[in-house]
Amino acid sequence: MPPLNLGQLSIGERVQHELLVVDRVEKTQGNGDPFVILKLGNASGHIDVAPIWSNQREWADGADRGRVVQAIGQVGMYAKTGKRQIQLTGPLRVLPNELVDLHAFLPRIAGDTVKLWDWIDRQRAEMSTPALRRLVDLFYADDDFRLKLELTPGSVRGHHAKLGGLLLHVYEVTSIAKQTARTMKANVDLVVAGALLHDVGKVEAYCIDGGAFDYTTCGLLLGHVVLGTLMLERRLAAAGLASVCTPGQLLDIQHMILSHHGKLEFGSPVEPMTTEAEIVHWADEASAKANDMMESLEEPEHFGGGKEVSDKRPWRVGRKIWRRPDGTWTDG
Repeated sequence: MPPLNLGQLSIGERVQHELLVVDRVEKTQGNGDPFVILKLGNASGHIDVAPIWSNQREWADGADRGRVVQAIGQVGMYAKTGKRQIQLTGPLRVLPNELVDLHAFLPRIAGDTVKLWDWIDRQRAEMSTPALRRLVDLFYADDDFRLKLELTPGSVRGHHAKLGGLLLHVYEVTSIAKQTARTMKANVDLVVAGALLHDVGKVEAYCIDGGAFDYTTCGLLLGHVVLGTLMLERRLAAAGLASVCTPGQLLDIQHMILSHHGKLEFGSPVEPMTTEAEIVHWADEASAKANDMMESLEEPEHFGGGKEVSDKRPWRVGRKIWRRPDGTWTDG
């Protein structure tokens, strides 16, 4: 049976598919009776399950976060929110862990990651400043780092929250930043190096836990911005600073990593103080915010009854959005 596309489910459609338990919440009614709320998902997205009440609570036995279950039911709509949900018609069947690949149930970027890597490697090869190339290669010439980066999301719940999301985000930021640097006559090599290194800390800050993207302990305690500079320090210590770059060149790159969120309240220990750091910051913003907008526009729950303008303000963009009607820009 082909995987279920949760974003294209119609009301009344029958479901009999294997799905990942993304979240499980135990609640109690006013009369004290317990019930269970589940969120299920696969690579195409997430969907809620209608409440499993106390008289059928055993239907959810063993359906814990991170387990894969076979769900049988129909797609209905929760009238209060207008969101689709699965209304179970039988108990969930929990699959043995050894028979499932959790990565197969996580969202994954579209397209060929090999092409993204080829493009990134071309940018490395075109760098004419040896010290900056050596700094970048501390990470990007390391096969273990490349493997980890390709499996890291761009965020846990926001922009590029998919397997390969960080790789795609780095490609977008570097592409935007390089073009901007050329236009503004900034130091192109420095911008490319800063863009390629700005989010390396996410490789250690994020993980897959219970079948969902989550934060590591060091990701929670330090954050990916600080982790990125610490990872750079560690690799330089192993390679020997003098053999890679000068202290001044290192300071420039450290500043770009530490300032790429732009403001202290957004997680940057410092604000951008060079043209190149400013360019990387806004390239990072452009990639993240455009992805938030694009994925919010693709979410059918934001547009009740096929409306052009969203009913509410999607949390990722914070304002109402307009979904352009099909054919708006066709000729004729």
